[in-house]
Amino acid sequence: MTVSYTAEVATCQRCGCFWKLLARWRASIYKIIWFDLLVFLFCFYAMALLYRVILNETDKHFFEEIVRYCRNHGGLIPLSFVLGFYVAIIVERWWSQYISVPWPDPLAVYVSTLVRGLDEHGRLMRRTIMRYVCLSLTMVLTMISPGIKRRFPTYDFLIEAGLLNKNEANIIAAMDEKFPGHFKYWMPIMWASSIMTRARREGRIWDDFSLKSMIDELNKFRSGCNMLIHYDMISVPLVYTQVVTLAVYTYFLAAIFGHQYIYSSDATFNNIINYYFPVFSTLEFFFFMGWLKVAETLICPFGDDDDDFDLNWAIDRNLQVSYLIVDEMHNDHPTLVKDQYWDEVFPNELPYADESQRHAPPEPSTAKLDLSKITSSHIPKIHSPTSTEELDFTNFDGEDDLIYDNELRIRFASRRFNIHRSSSSLASVEPLPLTSVEPLPLTSLDSRIEDADEDEAEEEHLASHRTSKDDFDRLKEERERERHARQLQQAALALDLIKEELQHPSGGTSSNHPQQTSSRPLQEEDDPPGSEHKRQSDQSSRDPDKRKE
Repeated sequence: MTVSYTAEVATCQRCGCFWKLLARWRASIYKIIWFDLLVFLFCFYAMALLYRVILNETDKHFFEEIVRYCRNHGGLIPLSFVLGFYVAIIVERWWSQYISVPWPDPLAVYVSTLVRGLDEHGRLMRRTIMRYVCLSLTMVLTMISPGIKRRFPTYDFLIEAGLLNKNEANIIAAMDEKFPGHFKYWMPIMWASSIMTRARREGRIWDDFSLKSMIDELNKFRSGCNMLIHYDMISVPLVYTQVVTLAVYTYFLAAIFGHQYIYSSDATFNNIINYYFPVFSTLEFFFFMGWLKVAETLICPFGDDDDDFDLNWAIDRNLQVSYLIVDEMHNDHPTLVKDQYWDEVFPNELPYADESQRHAPPEPSTAKLDLSKITSSHIPKIHSPTSTEELDFTNFDGEDDLIYDNELRIRFASRRFNIHRSSSSLASVEPLPLTSVEPLPLTSLDSRIEDADEDEAEEEHLASHRTSKDDFDRLKEERERERHARQLQQAALALDLIKEELQHPSGGTSSNHPQQTSSRPLQEEDDPPGSEHKRQSDQSSRDPDKRKE
C-alpha cells in the first residue's frame, strides 16, 4: 500500500518539514538502493586495492591511463536529461493508472435511486447488479496484479469470497472453453445490464432516461476496467527503458575507474579524501541510482512494492460499500427538521472551536493597490449635475438615434386593424334591448372610418418618436395593440350583425345566405335610398318558393 505522510507535512515550520521523513525506512530510498550501493562501493575499493597493492609499476601506469580516460569522457553521457525525462513519463503513467481504477460508488447511487421496490425481488436485483460490477473489477485485477492473482487463483476462491455463484462460474468456464482467446471480465457487466433492462420492463425503473443513465454509468465503469487492461498490455517502449538502464550503469562503471585516487602530479587525481572514501561519488550514485529505482518501482503500481496500490483493500471495500448503498440505505434518510439557521436564512458567521483560527475573508489582488500616483488631472471630467438626486438613471432617450456602422438592427413589421377605439366601450356597457337599437346613419360610419385613420396615423407618429425603449419592448407593445385590435374587430363585427338582424328581421335570408348578410351593411352604404325594396322584389322573383308565399 502506498505510504502516506501527508499529516506530517501539512504545516511547514522553521527549517521545513521534509527532514522529518528522512528517518523512515519503509518505502524509502535507503531500502531500495542499499544493496546497489554496497555493490558499487565493493567494486570501487576492489579496484583501489588492485592499484595500490597488486599491480606492478607497468600495470599501474596502464591503470592510470584508464582512470584518466574515464575521468575525461565519463561526463559525455547525458544522464540527467535521459533519466529525468524517463522518470517524468513513469510518474505521469503511475498516476494515470490510479485514476483509471473504477469505483462502483456512482453506479451504486444510481441503482439505489432508480431501481424501486422494497420487496425481496427488488432487493435481489439491486444487490446482484452491484455484485456483478465488483466481480468484473476483481477479474480484471487478477489479470494485472500478482497479489490479487495469488488471492483468487481460480473461480472457486471467488465463489468462496461471495463474488460468484456456482452456476455463474460454470457459465464463465464454458465460455472460456469455447472462446479461449479472450478475457471474460465483461460477462458480469452484460449480466448487470440485462438485469437493468428487466427492471425497466417490470416497471421498477421509472422511464427510459433513467435506464439510459444507469447504462451510461455502467459503460463508464467498463471503460475503466478496459483501460487497466490496456495499461497492462501496452508498456513504456522497451528501447527507452533499455537506454536509461544502460546509461545509468555504464556511467557508474566508468565512475569506478574515473574517481580512483592515483599517484600523479595532477591535483585532480590525487585528492587525499578519495584515498579513504569517495564522498561525492557515493552521493552521485545515491541520487542517480535512486532516480532509476523510483522509475522501476512506479512503472507497475499493481505489484508488491511498498508504494504499490493496495488492491486487496479496494476489493473488500467496493463490495461492502456497494451492498450498504443499495440495500441498507435504500430509500432511507433522516427525519427532515429545520436547521438552526432557519429563521436567519443563512448564517453570518460559523463558529470555531478556537476563535483564534478565524481569519479575515480573502481580498482581491487589487484591493490594496496604491492609487496615489493617479492625480485628478488624469481623470476625465464629466459634465453632470452636482447631486445625484438630479440624475435620471432611467432615461435612455436618444440611445436608439445613435448609428453604428457595424450594428445589426432588427425591425419587426406591425399589423393593425383600422377599428375605432370607441368600440372598446362595448365590453363595459350593458346590452340594449333589441327594439331600442337603431341603424346608424351613413355619416356616422364615415366619421368612424376617418377617426380610425387619424388614430392610426397618430399611433405611427408616436411610435416613430418613441426611442426610449428597445426593440423587445416595442415588439411587446405591438403585440398588445394587435390583440386589442382583434378584440375590437370582433366586437364591432358582432354589433354590425345585431344591427343587420334588427334592420332585416327575415330569418331565411340571414340563415341561408350568411355571406350576403355579413356584407349587407356595406352595400347599404353604397346604394341610394329606396333601392332596398327593389332588391327584395328581384330576389322574390328569382326564388319560386318565396313567390308562392
